[in-house]
Amino acid sequence: MDFVQQTIALARRNVEAGGRPFSCLIVKEGTILAEGVNLVAQTHDPTAHAEICAIRTATARLQTEHLTGCEFYILAHPCPMCLAAMYYCSPDRVVFITKRDDYAAFYRDDRKYISFETFYEEFAKPWDERRLPMTHQAHPESLSVYQRWKELNQASLGK
Repeated sequence: MDFVQQTIALARRNVEAGGRPFSCLIVKEGTILAEGVNLVAQTHDPTAHAEICAIRTATARLQTEHLTGCEFYILAHPCPMCLAAMYYCSPDRVVFITKRDDYAAFYRDDRKYISFETFYEEFAKPWDERRLPMTHQAHPESLSVYQRWKELNQASLGK
């Protein structure tokens, strides 16, 4: 099965339907477990990227947050949000078909605080040097939430 070709066809169908040119297949043991397209334009949800949509489907189907044993096929090099989501769900491999430099002449999605050119360097900055205004407001009660979570999950933590 040509998963690269299927990923391209999925993105093409999304573009024809009014969506953005991004798609993702999640494959497990040679079978497509989930597919996703970028639904941001259709849903007005800025987190509805193809990878995120596919991850939601796959994890619901498998009833786990871990996608070990899976491979991702994605049309474009992932944005930081999708890349972080993939790190969290731990697939065995990610295959991306186009690089940002390759499609930059045809597609732009710059935002208030970032552009494709500045995305990764912006995330690498210390939090207090980023363009997005961020303020740390410590509160002594905040740690009690984590302490309570640890108490309730002690057995599953192996302690």
